[in-house]
Amino acid sequence: MLLLDFCAGSFETNGYVVAAGPGRGCVIIDPGQRSVAALHGLVTRHRLEPQAILLTHGHMDHTWDVLPLSERYGVPVYVHPDDRFMVAAPARGLPESFPGELLAGHPNAEPSDVRPCGAPGSEVVEAAGLTIRAHHVAGHTPGSVAYYVESGEPLLITGDALFAGSLGRSDGPGGDAGRLRAGLSRICRPLDDATRLLPGHGGPSTLGRERELHAFLR
Repeated sequence: MLLLDFCAGSFETNGYVVAAGPGRGCVIIDPGQRSVAALHGLVTRHRLEPQAILLTHGHMDHTWDVLPLSERYGVPVYVHPDDRFMVAAPARGLPESFPGELLAGHPNAEPSDVRPCGAPGSEVVEAAGLTIRAHHVAGHTPGSVAYYVESGEPLLITGDALFAGSLGRSDGPGGDAGRLRAGLSRICRPLDDATRLLPGHGGPSTLGRERELHAFLR
């Protein structure tokens, strides 16, 4: 399996490209602000063909470039239905105190092909020869999703629900600390300690390391 990462924009958002190998199809996860050029470089260098874009949640720092990328490659975009509204209207998912000028340049439009994931009936995404399980983990946002890649090395891409050494915030619109902990517990308990944790900001970790810090993950 081929895993590539990139850090996007002034919000320093982690995004990921996952493929079965070089010269194959790939999925793009969380294309943040000013990520188009970096992603095109990765795709070209490794001879990849994007086949889907997956969003861990609807916050604008994770969805900023989803419209131009989905149009460029002609691929569907997967997002939980509870967060879909934020893709075209990012301000609706942010606190009233958030500086509006930081949204300048956001496309404020929805891609033409948006599909559900993480909701009943859409828990698995099959794309680019990969099997990706979409786990609903509400709490940071109502429609946050963690993606478990079942093909090859076990990967859990958590967005802003779980970071290396800390939990995601739950004090924004639609946040719920209890649901966040319960969702992470449900998802993580069956997984192996060696599962690689790839968060939306900061460095990677493993599930084993996070279990040492958070008893509810054991």
